[in-house]
Amino acid sequence: MVMALEDRANLDFVLSLRRHWAATVYPRLRGDFDAIEPPPPRVNDAASLAPLVHGLPTYPWFSWLERGSQKMLWRAVTDAVVHEGDLAAPPAGPASVEPDPDLVLPQWYTDWDIHLQPGSFWSHDLAGRVYELGARLVMLGENDDYGFHRLFTRTALPARPYRRIVDMGCGFGKSAWPMKQAFPKAEVVGVDLALPCLELAARRASERGLAVRFRQADAVATGLETGSADLVTSTMFVHEVPTDVLPDIFKEASRLLAPGGLLRFLDFQRTGDGLRDLAMVEHGARNNEPFLPPMIAADLPAMAAAAGLVNARWVAFDERGGGRQETLSWPERPEWHFPWAVLEAEKPQ
Repeated sequence: MVMALEDRANLDFVLSLRRHWAATVYPRLRGDFDAIEPPPPRVNDAASLAPLVHGLPTYPWFSWLERGSQKMLWRAVTDAVVHEGDLAAPPAGPASVEPDPDLVLPQWYTDWDIHLQPGSFWSHDLAGRVYELGARLVMLGENDDYGFHRLFTRTALPARPYRRIVDMGCGFGKSAWPMKQAFPKAEVVGVDLALPCLELAARRASERGLAVRFRQADAVATGLETGSADLVTSTMFVHEVPTDVLPDIFKEASRLLAPGGLLRFLDFQRTGDGLRDLAMVEHGARNNEPFLPPMIAADLPAMAAAAGLVNARWVAFDERGGGRQETLSWPERPEWHFPWAVLEAEKPQ
């Protein structure tokens, strides 16, 4: 993407501000918290720490900068995309899009501008391109080449001969591409509600020469054949879904999986660190992700088991290079970062 100097400067400013928030303001908040006398108790319910944390001198800066920089991000990204103008004609194949003109988007999906993106991912033709550029800055500029998703594919998805991989909530395809590259003999099907994202996903896949199939459908009713998948995945998806919908997603994943098939969902989990967990819970409100706090509190392994899957458990994921961990324990690091984790389960033989 060739970008005007003003747009590039705006994006660089927002990225620098977000890095300052993560690497300078959060450690200062941590210092204020650790200096409390007597030390606050370790609690499972991070929200009980809220009155104490909200009174710390650094907290208003941390809180405002998270939401304020996110709003700046989308303004800068939208300006850059609009100034770029229309893309050239999409490349011919090999990726494809299967729109559903009769699909009614769920109200829980359309009621929110998720991530504070104006109009969210689905409401206009440029929404997918705005989301694509914004997603790089949301990740503090550390996922420009989608190394995060390639790391997930390399470390969390066992190497085996998959026939079909279904990627739920695939967005603009950032997970589906690495999967097709890693498992070229597998049919990779990306499923999402947002048609602008799917159209962009197919464009980007075709630019990479990848025959990925993108399907507009709800993850609770994909319309794909029963027992047709050996792997069902999602990345950064289940925290965007109401908890009363999640059981149906697990049921659909279980229906799709053949005996011995695998489920791998990358998302967030509690760390046991009260300050970090509180910041994560409140991130849901500051970033217009209302379903994130209840998802973290819910028992997703139990939902997977109720859907007929076995050996369901969370393991940590270190996006700095280690990828999937063996336990739900993260390496120590001072800056703000998301507590990524992988939910693993399988369909009984």
